[in-house]
Amino acid sequence: MGTHYEYKRKAQIAVIAITVLTSLALIALLVALIYYCYKRIKVHHRRENQSHAGHNGESDLAKLQVVADNGLQVFTYKQLHSATNGFSKSNVIGRGGFGLVYRGLLYSGGNVVIKFMDEAQKQGEEEFKTEVELLGQLRCPSLLKLIGYCTDNNHKLLVYEFMANGSLQEHLYPISNSFVTPMKLDWNTRLRIALEAAKGLEYLHEHVNPPVIHRDFKSSNILSDKQFHAKVSDFGLAKHGSDKAGGHVSTRVLGTHGYVAPEYALTGHLTTKSDVYSYGVVLLELLTGRVPVDMERPPGEGVLVSWALPLLNDRVNVAKIMDPALEGQHSMKEVIQVAAIAAQCVQPGADYRPLMADVVQSLAPLVKKTHRPQGNNLKGW
Repeated sequence: MGTHYEYKRKAQIAVIAITVLTSLALIALLVALIYYCYKRIKVHHRRENQSHAGHNGESDLAKLQVVADNGLQVFTYKQLHSATNGFSKSNVIGRGGFGLVYRGLLYSGGNVVIKFMDEAQKQGEEEFKTEVELLGQLRCPSLLKLIGYCTDNNHKLLVYEFMANGSLQEHLYPISNSFVTPMKLDWNTRLRIALEAAKGLEYLHEHVNPPVIHRDFKSSNILSDKQFHAKVSDFGLAKHGSDKAGGHVSTRVLGTHGYVAPEYALTGHLTTKSDVYSYGVVLLELLTGRVPVDMERPPGEGVLVSWALPLLNDRVNVAKIMDPALEGQHSMKEVIQVAAIAAQCVQPGADYRPLMADVVQSLAPLVKKTHRPQGNNLKGW
């Protein structure tokens, strides 16, 4: 009897244990199934989001291609990676607000300059779109040519023609870590650079409708080829101006200290005359060899425009402010004429500044056909 009771008790325990284990197994299976379904739904949503992002990216790219009127090459990231030897540090030739700038060699054998947009710079993305949209439409020998762009794998790169003599700034103010061999620019070379840069702005202001305002015209954005023929570059801040005579557009103030027109800095009202002011500052750089702002200079000489403007209409004073690097090898008659143009361009009142077409007309007779300055082999962009 006792044995039978013991057997029966053990059987009940076994049934209970089996029931509990079965229930636990079913619960575990149900939890696994719920987790599996959750993961599938999450993956599905992620793919949908990626698909939408991809479609948006394709839409943006298509828009850029349409705006560029099929005049630009679309590069793959792999092509540009190869052109720069894997974006090697040895090929870095500068850094701008956009990001690192590389020298590259395309498979076709052509030298190019490649700007790699820093992904952390939101402003850079806007500049990228502006450059592609504008330079895809503009055609002028005095503007730097945009060859193409890349938008592979969320990377954004711009590909430009190669300018062997780098920027005007690098020759006026040589620095030790420059990627070009600085050269002394003689008077005739300076005049030609001034004229060709003026032609670039004239095209933007007079031959595009509505006009394009560069908004960051300065000596570092004037590039030269092997023969020191100049081109205006860097259109990331450019903006279409008003199509009404004497009109303006209101925008937040952007640009480089020392080059920004006073009325634009004070009111945010942007016109083509804002570029004219910046151009006048560059003319003063060419005349004096001084940077726009240098507060280490003696009192009263720290701001180039404030210091030079009162001296530009007097022959004796103009001779005193000329760049010593010119070593007096220039025509004072031409210097007086250029000084007068510069004085007009940097007038505090925008209405008193000339049109760029007038500047071109005034400079053209002064420019002679000359050979490029003599110097060592160049290593820049």
